[in-house]
Amino acid sequence: MAAVRARSVLAHRSNRGIGLELELRDLASKHPNLVLVKLDVANPSAIVDAVKVVEGKLNGAGLNLLINNAGIFAPVSLETVDSEEMIRSYKTNAVGPLLMAQAFLPLLKKAAQDSKEKGLSCNKAAIINISTVLGSIEKTPESFFKPVISYRCSKAALNMLTRCQALTYGEAGILCVAIHPGWVKTDMGTQEADLTVDTSVQGLLSVLPILSEKHNGMLLNWEGKAIPW
Repeated sequence: MAAVRARSVLAHRSNRGIGLELELRDLASKHPNLVLVKLDVANPSAIVDAVKVVEGKLNGAGLNLLINNAGIFAPVSLETVDSEEMIRSYKTNAVGPLLMAQAFLPLLKKAAQDSKEKGLSCNKAAIINISTVLGSIEKTPESFFKPVISYRCSKAALNMLTRCQALTYGEAGILCVAIHPGWVKTDMGTQEADLTVDTSVQGLLSVLPILSEKHNGMLLNWEGKAIPW
């Protein structure tokens, strides 16, 4: 599922089943400006279909903000990971955001062209890739008590993708940033995690408005602090 709401924002995440869909539908019922769009980032044709739906909802306007939030995680080590799991993780965690950006690029470019904002910002046009400190090569020794090899490698690829997108799409007025939301108490993060969902989300919401060209191509945490590659 994806969501489109005020100021044309598209955010999406991996599907964890009927429970998530019911939560999203309940949220949409409470907020008339929130539109749900069916989307599977591992399916290129589904992405194309989603673009058509979003384009129709925008009524000629551009898309200001694309948040690539879909992700999968498997507790595999170097000894247990196999090729199928590696490919599955890359397909969702790295290839998905690549294809999403490609597909929504015309709408993002339109938003940038129509904007009166100077420089780069989320108010103008931006791609935010939700990444992780586990994708940081420099910080790996600090967190290797959880090897999660396929997740780490695919998120490191996402970080490189973000850097490349920044160098390419920045010229069109599109900001590209990777953000680590913290270790959050979710289905993926488990209750061992440090942060509640509310704390992480409030942090992200405070960071997005202050992003500018100086952050283009960077990996930041949920408080806006830079994380080394």
